[in-house]
This record gives sequence, C-alpha cells and structure tokens, in this order.
Amino acid sequence: MAFGPVNAGLLLDLTDALSLKFDRPVAVGPQIKVPAQALDEECGQYLAGAFLSRLRDMAGGKGSKLLGVTEVDLYGLGLNFVFGQADVGGPASVISLARLYPDNADGNGHELFQARALKEAVHELGHTFGLEHCRDRFCVMHFSSGIAETDIKSHDFCPRHAGKLDA
Repeated sequence: MAFGPVNAGLLLDLTDALSLKFDRPVAVGPQIKVPAQALDEECGQYLAGAFLSRLRDMAGGKGSKLLGVTEVDLYGLGLNFVFGQADVGGPASVISLARLYPDNADGNGHELFQARALKEAVHELGHTFGLEHCRDRFCVMHFSSGIAETDIKSHDFCPRHAGKLDA
C-alpha cells in the first residue's frame, strides 16, 4: 500500500519478491494519502506510528499483513529517524524510502536502492509475524541504526528466525 506517490515499478518488484520470500500471495493496494497529522513541521518528518494506526484501521481478516511504503521521512518516538516500523505480531508495518537512495549512484544505484527497500520490507513484515531483532548482523532481522548496517545484512532470515517463521 503506497502512502502518497511511490514508483509503481518498485511496488511490483517488492510484491514479487515478498511473495516468494514469505510464500504467500501479495498484492499492491490502492494509493492512500500520507497522514497529514503525522507531520512534525519542526523536523520535517512524519511519525511512523500514525501510518501504522491508519493501516491497522484497514487490516482485513485474521493473519492478513499490510505493508505501507512511503517516500516521506519517518521517525519514531525516541528515534530521530526510522527506515520502518511495525506492530510485532500485528497486522501493520511501514517503510520509508527516503533514506534508502544511494548517495553516489554509480551504475548499480538502482539495484542497491531496490535491495535496501526489500531488506527493510522483509524486516518490518518479519516483525508482523512475531519476529524480534537479531544479534546476527547478516540476518534481515538485525536492527539497522544506519544505512551501512542495512547494506551489510542479507534479505534472508538467519536459521533461528527462519525456523520461527516456519513455525
């Protein structure tokens, strides 16, 4: 589900990759408005919790998961920015693309951006399936405090988290 305009090609690529990763059908939902009340005008960022609240209101049947994707910069309570946020064990997750774009876009800039977006989407959806953060820096569930940590980790779950996901 796109909050505001998001590249349709990226959304389709994420849909395909997430369907394979979680072995479930994934569909792109309608574009919805960025929650205006979430904007902190002083810092120019949006509170991620407001996006989750909106998604919770839209959640469907038992076990359905919603991923919001937005171009706006997000922050969380006590955090000056977040790549994404999710309800652990709940239906709602959101990622922001704002900080995922490569600074020095050489020939692989688009691929790097797509890889980052996939890692963040898998990470946040992992939380909705009840997964917590991981100490293994290569596991997709490792907490990323900066883009370098996102680049290091894989888009795959470590064996421990993969086992929990399968259960």
